[in-house]
Amino acid sequence: MKSILYFIALLVSILLTGISMMAEKLPSPPNIILVYLDDMGYGDLSITGSKGYGTPNIDQLAREGIFFSHYYSPQAVCSASRAGILTGCYPNRVGFAGAIDHNSKMGLSSEEETIARILKKKGYATAAFGKWHLGCIPQFMPLQHGFDEFYGIPYSHDMWPNHPITKNYYPPLPLYDGEQVVETMPDIKQFTTKFTEKTIDFIGHNKNKPFFIYLAHPMPHVPLAVSDKFRGKSQQGLYGDVMMEIDWSVGQILHKIKDLGIDENTLVIFTSDNGPWLNYGNHAGSTGGLREGKGTSYEGGQRVPCLMRWKGTIPEGMICNKLVSGIDILPTLAAISGAPLPAKRIDGVDLSALIKGDQRANPRQSFYYYYRRNSLEAVSNGDFKLVFAHPGRTYQGFAPGKDGMPGNANENFNFPDALYDLRRDPGERYDVMSSYPHIVKELEKMADIAREDLGDDLTGNPGKNRRPPGRVH
Repeated sequence: MKSILYFIALLVSILLTGISMMAEKLPSPPNIILVYLDDMGYGDLSITGSKGYGTPNIDQLAREGIFFSHYYSPQAVCSASRAGILTGCYPNRVGFAGAIDHNSKMGLSSEEETIARILKKKGYATAAFGKWHLGCIPQFMPLQHGFDEFYGIPYSHDMWPNHPITKNYYPPLPLYDGEQVVETMPDIKQFTTKFTEKTIDFIGHNKNKPFFIYLAHPMPHVPLAVSDKFRGKSQQGLYGDVMMEIDWSVGQILHKIKDLGIDENTLVIFTSDNGPWLNYGNHAGSTGGLREGKGTSYEGGQRVPCLMRWKGTIPEGMICNKLVSGIDILPTLAAISGAPLPAKRIDGVDLSALIKGDQRANPRQSFYYYYRRNSLEAVSNGDFKLVFAHPGRTYQGFAPGKDGMPGNANENFNFPDALYDLRRDPGERYDVMSSYPHIVKELEKMADIAREDLGDDLTGNPGKNRRPPGRVH
């Protein structure tokens, strides 16, 4: 009897040891830090040609990870872009367009599942620091969308009483900690530093379990503001100073995860919500030669840098020229964390094969450029881009503003139909419709699919599969 009991005890011990060893070998889900800038252009990093200042820490992300050279923000404006990146959907699918303000009665619907919400199903601690801009009524704020912590502002920091153009239209700018307003009219010069410090603290407190941080810096959106430690440090004025402080912020994050020994289990993603607001002149960034800027469906409005670093998983120094978008980040994070995809339909595709070095992978075949309320202004297959005739914003022909005051722009310029070969003409200067009629037909077929699905105000199609945003009546 004793021998049988001893044998059973020995067998149990062996089984438990084996299970323990297997658990040790199973990789834990990676920590994820998504750094989302506001109005940074394609040419605003030293690796993409910035002048008068350097971004060595951001460059390090590219040197030790992957640089996506053909990455597109979900839409060329604040709220819509954020709705897209957090839900994995084209913004118009979830009822978003434009940039909502303090008077808006709409916000991100509780029916939509954000990155934070799906990652919480895998035990992630989640936090949002910085700018939200997806609804300022309590039921639309971050803690109602899967975030454990929030410290930041509910909308853009130019929506405040000190705005030179709309003075007295906006109320005092609130700064939230969780669901409570802790300051009104905070010192915006401290935003980059404060939101970075909150990020560093959250990393330290959650180092022993997986975490997701959405660090949405309000800069370099106007009004530009920088702490004293970086003021006057660049040769590009206040804009360069702001970019240097953002680079410092990235450096602080990289140092923290290295010091804690979680460097090889942390994915850092860095990108921007749209391109630069060009009519602000020396207070705006650079498109790096791409056409137009924020608020347009041309390349300067939506094509921005995207860098990802995950030591030991993403091969170092990769450059990916494949077509990708911010709407692809949610399904990618779901894949690498083992989290379930949202129950409702999304538009993003999984990029995990690309970031792990499979150069043959080509998960995204097309991209739809929507703007205004629901206008399909262009469609692309990555090589060619078909622009449809539409009224839109142009900065061309207008002198830019200076020192925080905007210059003019034409908001209703009539752009014609045109086809651009983005391989040879990323600046979209030469219409080649007559040279590639078969490409035009292929892209028109793709546009018809989009119109049937998501609608198109330009052709009067309401679409079949758009979902309403959250609303308070």
